[in-house]
Amino acid sequence: MHVTDTNSKLVLIERFKAFYKDVKHPRLDAIGDVYSCQVKFRDPVHQIQGLAELHAYLSDMCESVESGRFEFLDQLVGTDTAYIKWNMYFRHPKLGNETHVVRGMSQIQFDDRIYYHEDVYDMGQMIYEHVPVLGWAVKKLRKRLATEG
Repeated sequence: MHVTDTNSKLVLIERFKAFYKDVKHPRLDAIGDVYSCQVKFRDPVHQIQGLAELHAYLSDMCESVESGRFEFLDQLVGTDTAYIKWNMYFRHPKLGNETHVVRGMSQIQFDDRIYYHEDVYDMGQMIYEHVPVLGWAVKKLRKRLATEG
C-alpha cells in the first residue's frame, strides 16, 4: 500500500528530516515511526536490512562523532519516492578538531513508513581527504583531473 495522501507523505518526509537533524543525538526511540521493520539501508560503506540492524548502525555512528547535524537543501517528493539533497556537518575525533562538511543526497521509498533508504555522497570528501598522506594524494588527484578536463 502506497501513501497517496500528499499531506501524509510530507509529514513522513518532515519526520525523516527531524530524525536526522542532530547526528550526535538522533531520536532512536522514534526509529519505528520513520522506518518499516524490513527497511533496506545503503550508503557508500554499508548495506543494512532490518530495523534492529539500522538502529545498531545509527547508534554506533552517533557514539563515534563529537557533533553533527544535517542541513536539508532541497527535496523532490513523488508518489512513493523522495530525493532529499543535504549538507552534513560533523566533527569526528579521528579527523581533527574542525567541522567537516559533506554534500549528499538521500533517496527514500515509502508507503506509510520508509522501506528503502540510500545515501549517496563522496567518501573522499567525507573521510579520505582528512587522512594525512592519503588526503594529500586525493586532493592532488582531484586537482589533476580538474585541470586535464
